[in-house]
Amino acid sequence: MLIKFIKNLFKNNNEKVLLKIYKTVDKINSLESSFVKLSDSQIKNKTFYYKNRILSGDSLDDILPEAYATVKEASKRIFGISHFNVQIIGGVILHKRCIAEMKTGEGKTLTSTLPLYLNSLTNNGVHIVTMNDYLAKRDYEKNNELFNFLGVSVGLNLPGMNTKIKKNAYHADITYGTNNEFCFDYLRDNMIFNIADKVQRKLNYALIDEVDSILIDEARTPLIVSGSLDSNNFLYKKINNLIFNLSIQEKSDSKDFIGKGDFYIDEKYKQVYLTERGLNKIEKIFIQEKILKKNSSLYSSNNIILFQHVIDALKAHKLFFKNIDYIVRNGEILIIDEHTGRIMEGRRWNDGLHQAIESKENIKVQNESYTLASITFQNYFRLYNSLSGMTGTAMMESEEFRSIYNLETISIPTNKPIIRRDLPDLIYMTEKEKIKAIIKDIKKCIKKKQPVLVGTISIEKSELISKKLKKLNIKHKILNAKFHNKEAKIIENAGFLGSVTIATNMAGRGTDIMLGGSFTNFFKKYRNKYKFLNKMEIYKKWKFQHERVISSGGLHVIGTERHESRRIDDQLRGRSGRQGDIGSSRFYISMEDPLIRIFISKKIINIIKSLNLKKNKPIKNVFVSKSIYNAQKKIENHNFNMRIKLLEYDNIYNTQRLIFYEKRKRILNIRNFKKIVFNIANEVFNSIIKLYFENKFDTYNIKTKYFKKYFRNFFYKNEIIKLCNSSKNKINKKIIFCKMLNCFKKKYKNKLKNNDENEFNKFIKILILKVLDMFWQEYLYNIDHLKKSIHFRGYAEKNPEQEYKKESFMIFFNMIKYIKYEIISLIGVFITKKYSLKNFINIFENFYKD
Repeated sequence: MLIKFIKNLFKNNNEKVLLKIYKTVDKINSLESSFVKLSDSQIKNKTFYYKNRILSGDSLDDILPEAYATVKEASKRIFGISHFNVQIIGGVILHKRCIAEMKTGEGKTLTSTLPLYLNSLTNNGVHIVTMNDYLAKRDYEKNNELFNFLGVSVGLNLPGMNTKIKKNAYHADITYGTNNEFCFDYLRDNMIFNIADKVQRKLNYALIDEVDSILIDEARTPLIVSGSLDSNNFLYKKINNLIFNLSIQEKSDSKDFIGKGDFYIDEKYKQVYLTERGLNKIEKIFIQEKILKKNSSLYSSNNIILFQHVIDALKAHKLFFKNIDYIVRNGEILIIDEHTGRIMEGRRWNDGLHQAIESKENIKVQNESYTLASITFQNYFRLYNSLSGMTGTAMMESEEFRSIYNLETISIPTNKPIIRRDLPDLIYMTEKEKIKAIIKDIKKCIKKKQPVLVGTISIEKSELISKKLKKLNIKHKILNAKFHNKEAKIIENAGFLGSVTIATNMAGRGTDIMLGGSFTNFFKKYRNKYKFLNKMEIYKKWKFQHERVISSGGLHVIGTERHESRRIDDQLRGRSGRQGDIGSSRFYISMEDPLIRIFISKKIINIIKSLNLKKNKPIKNVFVSKSIYNAQKKIENHNFNMRIKLLEYDNIYNTQRLIFYEKRKRILNIRNFKKIVFNIANEVFNSIIKLYFENKFDTYNIKTKYFKKYFRNFFYKNEIIKLCNSSKNKINKKIIFCKMLNCFKKKYKNKLKNNDENEFNKFIKILILKVLDMFWQEYLYNIDHLKKSIHFRGYAEKNPEQEYKKESFMIFFNMIKYIKYEIISLIGVFITKKYSLKNFINIFENFYKD
């Protein structure tokens, strides 16, 4: 009774929310009979009617039932499809700043049309965020007709578009695009020199598709806009060759070292450490090769970059592998997303790791980069007034969504019950035995024409399975980062009778697997072959195949090993059993899998080995299954802590970033700079006077010793010398401040008078913005180094986060102070010298070129 009471107490929050929404759904459905009678133009005019109601003071919640009924009716007329009740529930949840967990195949694309339309009525813009360009383009094309019918404009934001096209996309009522592109556009908008080049509007409402992948999986790495540095690329090649002299030191479970190696590896956290012996050896080699001076240490502050190069080279060879972590294409290293199996276009590993991998693969080493701007997905998406998301696997991460994004997660029941059979894992001693069992399972499915989807965690593994199938003359399609451009087509036909599809991780998410294959593709194929057949006749042929697939058992999903995250495993499973389809799934595991080898205790592995199990027979051991589950939970907790730690530090930096961007935005919007320049000059001169004149009066000697020295390379030094020489005794600091400021103002006004006012102000704007950006880049460099070293404060029993907060703000406010000094110094040079505006612009551009 007590257990039942506790269950009822805690489980009902989701059900309570759904019960409230059912009332709204009933209200929407009750409007159907009246909307059916409306003409197309009357439906379209509803959009103007709702917008006027908002202007009159109605809220979006007031309009929601009618707006959703409008979209539902429009969908019937355009697509011939009416929203299911569960899709309407999803639409309501997505408007309420929540995450909707909707299983695969429940029609998230159609569900999204409801909140997108409703939120577009405010004329403030709506962003629909997808994981890749293909999905953004597909959904844009799919829903464009519906939104246009309703009188709502739709834009598509893709990489490589020019400013004008991007601006038009953002000024549409609804804009489709990827998470990366929305973030990059935000950063680029805060680097412009002309307000007309700004593409984004106010960040109003965003709906994120596959929200767990974007806000959880990709949230560990910040997005960076970078510039290129000249670097010693030959050094990477040289160090790459020298590290082959180093030997690995094994590490036991008890953390005692075995043997006498030069470095050891921590596979759990992807780290490499030099031993004392290894450090001495590499120092000797570097001295012989004249990379390092005699009696120098790699640990000295002057050689810390060389030390990092050695670590990067070891990581490149021992921890980062081709066709697992990256691929090589057209002489370029392309990173593979560990969660989706997709290529991460435009991304590079930082701190020299990417260059080390380029050296390892013997391709051209690109120059190192420096950060121009950066932001995490967490802090970008929290800038929106309203945020929501949808995915098939969200409940596991509900706590993180709540704590970081203030988003509640609601699980929506499926339109039809899930009848897929999730079979127990089969565990084998060796990788060889496991692969053999997988091939046997595939052959069994082929025999009865059952379609199979094989999920792997790397390109290497997918190609190994493919190689085995080729030897057996088994036809199959392979989908991994090498063939990402064919992704949708391959996945769409994965439910074809007797088909075998191998997919790396969850490549293909966002595309439905229909039993019998995609009807659209089936129709095109038969129409080209048999032109005399009409659509209904072709549909009957497809339906016959669809029924045959059902009778074979539906889609069978095979997982070749467990992923580090249970959620990714569930995503793979969820490819089967859509909309009440029949299907099955099974995971195969070996005691040699990385998850087992790295994260499960060697004691458990040794106990299992001691059982002398029969070859090719699966292990039935509750401890192994429990250990796998516990290992996944440990990794998930570790990754969660990493994201929290990243966010904690980025929150501090984010406060400073927002202050800086606000200042930059203000400068962009100013037309006449006289007032703001005079205010900055007032502040700068005041601080200089305070710095060099401690008392109201100071002696001539003190004044000349420090004050004149400071102004030696500063503006209008002759005037300062005159002021200093005007009295051999004491000078009132208030008088000298007033003389300095008046002198500056007079020269500024004269220069302004002798030039075109618009051109003069335009130049001052660019000057200030260039100075801001230069100091911001230096600040990012300093803050990055501070972040990397701050953990050492922990050894001194200090809180690294508090130390980082204190020191970063000190760096930031010093930057603001020196920005003002630099602005007044440069303007001072310009107004006191006989430069023409054109000449000074040339000098300035050369000095501050990008």
